[in-house]
Amino acid sequence: MVVSSRPYSTKMRELMGDVTATLAGSEVPHPLLEKREVRQVGVLVITADRGLCGGLNSSVIRHAAGFVLDQKVPVKLVTVGRKGRDWMIRRGQNVIAEFIQLTDRPSLADTTAISHVLIDEYLRGEIDEVYAVFSRFVSTLVQRPTIERLLPIEPVAELAGPNVEYIYEPGPAAVLDQLVPRFVEIQVYQAILESKASEQSARMVAMRNATENAQEIIGDLTLSYNRARQASITTEITEISAGAEALA
Repeated sequence: MVVSSRPYSTKMRELMGDVTATLAGSEVPHPLLEKREVRQVGVLVITADRGLCGGLNSSVIRHAAGFVLDQKVPVKLVTVGRKGRDWMIRRGQNVIAEFIQLTDRPSLADTTAISHVLIDEYLRGEIDEVYAVFSRFVSTLVQRPTIERLLPIEPVAELAGPNVEYIYEPGPAAVLDQLVPRFVEIQVYQAILESKASEQSARMVAMRNATENAQEIIGDLTLSYNRARQASITTEITEISAGAEALA
């Protein structure tokens, strides 16, 4: 699911770049593209609701905590997952919204509320930058903690390839007005999918390692038990033989 959604996210970024380039020369094509003085930062921290997935949660929390400590301005947090929420609240951080118990295969509708919290805070001027901290899925054995800026949206560099002139109806500005919030929703959704895939992979590896360790311990204990049993039997035979010899 996470891999199949990446082309959509990439293509949407390309479309954003083309529409933004079409509107080049206008003052600010959309408020979510506007850069301003940073007086407060918003951070979206995505972790799991449960443990038993190796060092996945602790790695994401460590990166998020380091990022928060590096900021010179106040930070507002939006947390997804019980582990990150609990850690941040225990440390007295300013958690303005929390989301838990997302399904293992969330839909875009399940994550839209998270995106709208960030968008609304940004449009009201309550926060001036938004970052997401999550675990990016690389492979079953590799999950990489990632910090990615969501807002303001970075202007997309011109991509190599054939130069296609698109006609936007009713116009580039109207298309961009609808596209930009949708783009943020997709970025948040993709980050959550990456985290969910990382969580399941990390948990699978952790459970496999636990099973292998348990089997190794069982083998060692069985060997120790057999040795102790053999020693006990040998001792009994020796005592019986000594008694019989004494009677003779």
